[in-house]
Amino acid sequence: MLNLTRKQFLALPAAFASSGGVEVSEADDHIAISTAAIEARVRKKGYVSGVAAQSFLDRKTGFRDPGFGLHIVDWLMEPGSDEAYRARLDKDLVYEFNNLYHGKIAKRGIEGPQICTKARELSPRTIRGKDFAAVRMSYRYHIAAPGKNKGSEWTQTLVFPRGARYFVSADRIASANDSEALFLRVDMPGHIKHKQGDTFSEVYLSHLGRIPSSEFLANFPPDEKHLYRRGDQHVPKRFIRAYRLRDPKSGAEGPWLAGMTLDATVVSEAWCHQRGYVCMIEEFGGRPIRAGQSFGAAFITGYFDSIKEMHRVYDRYAGRKSLEVSDKGWKLV
Repeated sequence: MLNLTRKQFLALPAAFASSGGVEVSEADDHIAISTAAIEARVRKKGYVSGVAAQSFLDRKTGFRDPGFGLHIVDWLMEPGSDEAYRARLDKDLVYEFNNLYHGKIAKRGIEGPQICTKARELSPRTIRGKDFAAVRMSYRYHIAAPGKNKGSEWTQTLVFPRGARYFVSADRIASANDSEALFLRVDMPGHIKHKQGDTFSEVYLSHLGRIPSSEFLANFPPDEKHLYRRGDQHVPKRFIRAYRLRDPKSGAEGPWLAGMTLDATVVSEAWCHQRGYVCMIEEFGGRPIRAGQSFGAAFITGYFDSIKEMHRVYDRYAGRKSLEVSDKGWKLV
């Protein structure tokens, strides 16, 4: 049940009653979604994919996400180094490692550019149902490494259910290439902007536990600590990455903002490190694929009052890898 004040209740859009509890409006550069529980924006131009930075409002507490956006998408990669052919590689695919940003693990870009920063404009479409609104967008990669094909297609679907403090989402890649371990890189749930831990008090990683914000006051590479690599570690029962928000002015504790990958086995690597902000990147896939085949993952991202609540929601949908949506309804598959 939502704990809305009278002022908050009166401020809710009047259209809720006649729109199934979900209101959608469009502008030239974004789609706005409002429910009794949340507000969110999906950008059409600029820094695209996922939910736009600071637009995701938890009406129950008044908190917003403090980063660069939620469920933001990058490029297609695989293990290995691009050093042998870097001089012939498009600059948007160059991936340097052995540094604080990327650590020591060799990886290389296969197709790009990075969607969030370089796609620049998408054409998302909305799907309206009885008690939800959904947004679907896609992009075809148009840069490829030497010897690789360009043209893999990324599709992202976001569902905003009536009354939920979270959104449900999925990414799918239709590959134009053969690869022994192709993966897609995403921000999950998203990076954390902060000054000496002022916007969050702790991080929760389901494969490790709770980590105080004091561990993120100085920069360190992603493979120094808090790193998850499938194959090196036991696959956890749940794959949840969350942080406890706090008000930077008053210090008051807020809700948890969590990102859940609903099938833990799809995650090939994930890290949580400090690089001027807390970087929460996740890579999924990382298994053999042939041109014409697809792979994907499904997620839940949103606000929770406790870790126990996160676990309860996760377990309800555990094992799902994709998301089906029509005006008749939506379901995790």
